[in-house]
Amino acid sequence: MRKKWLGLSLSLMLAAGIAGCGGNGNNGNGDTANDAAGGGTAAPAAETGGSASEPVRLKYWTDDRHDQEYIKELINKFNETNGDHIQVELTVMSENYTQSVDIAFSSNQAPDLLRLKSGNTAEFVKKGYLAPIDGYLTDDMKTEFGSLVFDNVNRFDGKLYSLPNTGLTLRLVYNKDLFAKAGIANPPASLQEMVDDAKKITAAGKSEGIYGFALNFKSPKSAFERSIREILSLSGYQGLGFDPKTGQFDFAPYSQVVEYFKQMYQDGSILPGAETLDIDPLRAQFAAGKIGMYLSFSTEPGVYMDQFPTEINWGGALAPTLDGQIKGTSEIVSAGTWLGISAKSDHQDAAWKFMQYMYGDEILKTYHEKGFGIAIVPSIVEQAKNPEINGMEGFLVGEHDSLWPASPSVTPEGSNYGDAFFKYILSGGDLKAITADLNTRYNAALSKAVEKGEITVTPDPAFDPSKPQGK
Repeated sequence: MRKKWLGLSLSLMLAAGIAGCGGNGNNGNGDTANDAAGGGTAAPAAETGGSASEPVRLKYWTDDRHDQEYIKELINKFNETNGDHIQVELTVMSENYTQSVDIAFSSNQAPDLLRLKSGNTAEFVKKGYLAPIDGYLTDDMKTEFGSLVFDNVNRFDGKLYSLPNTGLTLRLVYNKDLFAKAGIANPPASLQEMVDDAKKITAAGKSEGIYGFALNFKSPKSAFERSIREILSLSGYQGLGFDPKTGQFDFAPYSQVVEYFKQMYQDGSILPGAETLDIDPLRAQFAAGKIGMYLSFSTEPGVYMDQFPTEINWGGALAPTLDGQIKGTSEIVSAGTWLGISAKSDHQDAAWKFMQYMYGDEILKTYHEKGFGIAIVPSIVEQAKNPEINGMEGFLVGEHDSLWPASPSVTPEGSNYGDAFFKYILSGGDLKAITADLNTRYNAALSKAVEKGEITVTPDPAFDPSKPQGK
């Protein structure tokens, strides 16, 4: 694993070279802000703190819940030890994070710091929510993070807005005891096996409220981004509906996976009430031994250590593919961003002090070792030990994991693909017509974005899904 990550900077460069504005979708013990990231001092000379009686108060918003207890510890330590009288307040949002950020900025109640991900950074930059951080970087930080700064990932129009910390792998999360109880020896390799296994688990445990499969369908797009995305990338298709070979959206492969999900719904193998299920209630049900399997990110081991401690025997495995054959690689996501500063903040220098503290080596190293994410910063990879946390062994980067080219982020007129496909799962309809309609609307939105100069798309007819990093 270590060798694989030492070559990551080159791989990231290759992945980022295929342009797309937007993307696919994530620490520690520093002493003070001045000790962080090589011990340099931020470039701006302005006062960053307040008086002892009037501290500078910063608001930090995130939609990460898997690491919230650890982040609270770090914030408490920063609040107690920084010499600039800066006090940071953490707010952990739910699935409506992006909408909440939009509302906050439109009503002049924006936070000072934001959790950034590859799926929202481009949009936040375009809307003017973020302040560039180029002028704050110390020489040590430029050296440490320089190989991981890429256009359309964390740098836009020549300005840098965030730095990386970790990446996330995607896996099938399954209850080994429930599999054994249903007479299933191994996690499913194909989607048909997943359908069959879900049915068997439900038959064996329904009287006890146990079902074979679940997803957080309260937000269909979020549910599919942690499930179908992984299935498709391993099957040889880009997991968000975009085809790098043609430079167009094509949801036909997506629709094939949706048929299997619909079958599980018709079989009664999906946890009842999944239509309104958010990810944390799902996790609580899984921790209680009521769900046979679901798909999600490498954040899950940390969740079941801290947020929903559980005694069940569970693990992570590669997701099933369309036909049981691995023809692509599992996508490593959210590998270019972490924290960002609000353009509306009245205390940007103070916000940088906290951001610099959070990017300290000890914090990044410990974040990896605690299993909250998989380190991608080369200097941290060299220092960090593999996480000693139950279940993490199934999520570590292996031969079937890699980075994929960035997918363009567009907003079509009408419903998004998550809502459209989930409606089909629940109510049926003409799947070919639904797919054709999505292709038409998404490619129309893509064309408009290209015409406006918001996105640059370069088709790559020679793209090889088994080697998306060009290896």
